[in-house]
Amino acid sequence: MYKFVINGGKRLSGNVVISGAKNASLALMPATLLAPGTFRIDNTPDLRDVSTMSQLMETLGARVSLNGKLQTIDTRGVNNFEAPYELVKKMRASIYVLGPLLARYGYAKVSMPGGCAWGPRPVNLHIEGMEKLGAEVTLDSGYIIARAKRLNGARINFDVSSVGATGNVMMAAVLAKGMTVIGNAALEPEIVALGEFLKRMGARIDGLGTSTVTIEGVDELHRSDFKNIPDRIEAGTFLVAGAMAGGKIKVADCEPSHISSLLSKLEEAGAKISTDKDSVTIEAPDKILPVDISTAPYPGFPTDMQAQWIALMSRSVGSSVITETIYFDRFKHVPELLRLGADVEVKENVAIVKGVRFLKAAKVMSTDLRASASLILAGLVAEGTTEVLRVYHMDRGYERIEEKLRGLGADIERVQSDEF
Repeated sequence: MYKFVINGGKRLSGNVVISGAKNASLALMPATLLAPGTFRIDNTPDLRDVSTMSQLMETLGARVSLNGKLQTIDTRGVNNFEAPYELVKKMRASIYVLGPLLARYGYAKVSMPGGCAWGPRPVNLHIEGMEKLGAEVTLDSGYIIARAKRLNGARINFDVSSVGATGNVMMAAVLAKGMTVIGNAALEPEIVALGEFLKRMGARIDGLGTSTVTIEGVDELHRSDFKNIPDRIEAGTFLVAGAMAGGKIKVADCEPSHISSLLSKLEEAGAKISTDKDSVTIEAPDKILPVDISTAPYPGFPTDMQAQWIALMSRSVGSSVITETIYFDRFKHVPELLRLGADVEVKENVAIVKGVRFLKAAKVMSTDLRASASLILAGLVAEGTTEVLRVYHMDRGYERIEEKLRGLGADIERVQSDEF
């Protein structure tokens, strides 16, 4: 077990390079199951979640390696179609193997997924999507079991926009017979990246980045190489760090268009923002202005930046209202921020944040990935030494974050911890 020890109050400045997108990687990797061969995916981040997906792929018979940023996946040996509870319980994205296994092999047995401790995130949209494509799906002893000789194209309209279900249905439909139309499809860049990868493999897909995606099934796909997109949530987290503790920070190797909603809110908060083709530079405001946000599916304000925004608003010069519309109970970071001196009141899915003049160091415990980020951000500006426990949550989605923060001037160390 490790913890982060942060001596707050250091002014941040300099350049930071953003890693490849975690959520895109977790979709690109299962997509390789759709064809035999050796795939090379560049700009792959070295994260716990990527490692978990690698273990799952190897359980299925694939061979996976990561050399620097280059991931190699050999799917020629895939001979097992069961995703076991022991691995799936660690990460909800494991359900992404359902569609590819079913489409190519006609059978998939996938444990009901686990992941972060907050929020009911049902898998019914995934199951309904497979059923509409013609699969017979049963639930047995905690497993989703799906069968189909060959899937058939269908019209599928999601009641709510779901990134995971959109990706899973896309991967299943590319080998289905006939045309599939996905209505209310997710618009997220990670889904667009998955679609572009599938097209490289020979899939016929139209409408990527729109709410209606049309897929004409093909008989087979082929191997291809691909370069992963940058992680927009990591980029956003460092930009908020710059707004709180800068300085002037250049966030390099990112895609500004993927975080336009966040950039506009940061400008409202008083930060100066300038963008280039693949970078964003932020200059911290003299005072942080209060700005309300409401999370929404892309291109709205991302729910994965809500916790970080509360940390930022805790240092504003007024009151702000943060409304969570995606996962109503995603506020487990708030009690820990209160330990640092923040003034936040949660009423159902709304957090009312009253800015305070100072945050003060304390020992805090992270409960999930983005909660960890908010506590680190708060610790960077808190007076004294903050300890953030359970940093394994952070390692799920941020690659060597303490090294990147130290490169900007932060005083942060990863140290052994006996506390759980």
